[in-house]
Amino acid sequence: MKLLPSDQLTNAQVKTGLHLILKDGLATETMNTLTAGTFLTAIALYMGASNVQIGILAALPTLTNIFQLVSVWLVQRFNNRRAITVTGAICARIPLLVIGTLPLLFSNSASVSALIFLLSFQYLFASIAGGSWNSWMRDLIPQQILGSYFSHRSRLMQILNVTLSLCIAMSIDYIKVHYPAHEITAYAVMFIISGVTGMWGVYALARTPEPKSKPINDNIVKLFTKPLTVSNFRKLLVFNSCWIFAFNLVTPFFSVYMMKTLGLPLVYVISLTIVSQVSSITSIKMWGSCSDRYSNKTIIRICAPVYIGCIMAWSVIGVMSSAFMLPLLVVIHMLMGASNAGITLALQNIGLKLAPADEGIVYLVTKNIVTAVFSATAPLVGGLLADFFTSHFVIHLFGRGQWNLFFMAGAVVGVLSMKLLRAVQENGELDKKLLVAELQHLFKRRVRNWHHLPVLRRWFYLRTAVAFKKGRFLHLDELIQFKGWKEKP
Repeated sequence: MKLLPSDQLTNAQVKTGLHLILKDGLATETMNTLTAGTFLTAIALYMGASNVQIGILAALPTLTNIFQLVSVWLVQRFNNRRAITVTGAICARIPLLVIGTLPLLFSNSASVSALIFLLSFQYLFASIAGGSWNSWMRDLIPQQILGSYFSHRSRLMQILNVTLSLCIAMSIDYIKVHYPAHEITAYAVMFIISGVTGMWGVYALARTPEPKSKPINDNIVKLFTKPLTVSNFRKLLVFNSCWIFAFNLVTPFFSVYMMKTLGLPLVYVISLTIVSQVSSITSIKMWGSCSDRYSNKTIIRICAPVYIGCIMAWSVIGVMSSAFMLPLLVVIHMLMGASNAGITLALQNIGLKLAPADEGIVYLVTKNIVTAVFSATAPLVGGLLADFFTSHFVIHLFGRGQWNLFFMAGAVVGVLSMKLLRAVQENGELDKKLLVAELQHLFKRRVRNWHHLPVLRRWFYLRTAVAFKKGRFLHLDELIQFKGWKEKP
């Protein structure tokens, strides 16, 4: 298979590429669901990981983003983003297969240090692939459906995440109770399945067409200093870095807090994660539409305070009985899922909008690297703070004062970061009140329609059924028609 870019893509090629990127997204989501997030935390806790080691595992995906510099150098040298992405993705899947194979061959090889070592290579090559992938997608996806397409893709990925997470969590809890000696074997099989599925996603990427980009001839140092000289883009970097620091300071430890301190079973933790994912699924389409019609900055101004409020709400969880604690956790996860979906989509889209077409990869990689420093530092700082508070403070504010102080610290950093958003300028920015009024109208309309059972059946089908027709997603065809992206003769 020749991985060469094309001088110009037809609309049929673009449409085929959009379908293949959806398939790669589903494969990547399967891989990440099995070997990241709550499951990775559960695996690390099973191996006896400390809070600092949990922080290191949470920091690795963003800490290795600095290697996107290598991606830019490769694009500059070869001007073939598809080949770079596919090669990097293959190298990123191999460590997952190694991690899954070692415990099956050597029963005493399961250690946190080995897990961190091998995952560091996985994230390193994934970062190299991700840098060229971002630039590739910017040129491949039509601008008029950019927000809606990524929200559609995210929704499908989250539906898969919800289904797979619940099945795996129930299976792991069953194995813990009935076959505790085989728990490590179950984790090893998860890594093997993850690696194999990831390779299928690489095959889809290899078939995705790539429009040829203009060669980058400038000195690499000058390339990465140029985005920093653009005032508006620099302000976006400052806000994004501060927000991602506040987000990653406490978010990786929600699962640790629920499993170790509150004593919730893994299936409960995964179920709450699913609640968050479902909330994200049902809201992401709305955020995508709002992104195209209003502005990404307006979405952030609405969603970020909601997420900060959720972080503060974690401080009162410990004082409640189980009868009130679980319903509150459900509400918190619903709000976190919806608000984080809007923030993530808005930050991604505003970065794409502010990056010039000719130098898109340079701006996007600069953004990823700068924010990666703060994103990777945050969970490390969070792990140290969590260990410090739990070992030095004996106060019992709201029941579990050590963790409450930790969560409040994250909320304070989030509030401070919001003040930096005002300086960012975005074309088409509208008053936040307009978007709030529309959201209220949509909410009231949906509430009035909830008693119609046929509407509910249709809603469930459209939101949860991933339909294929001749190897293509039906929902994507509907999206393209709805957004008015017409094929050229």
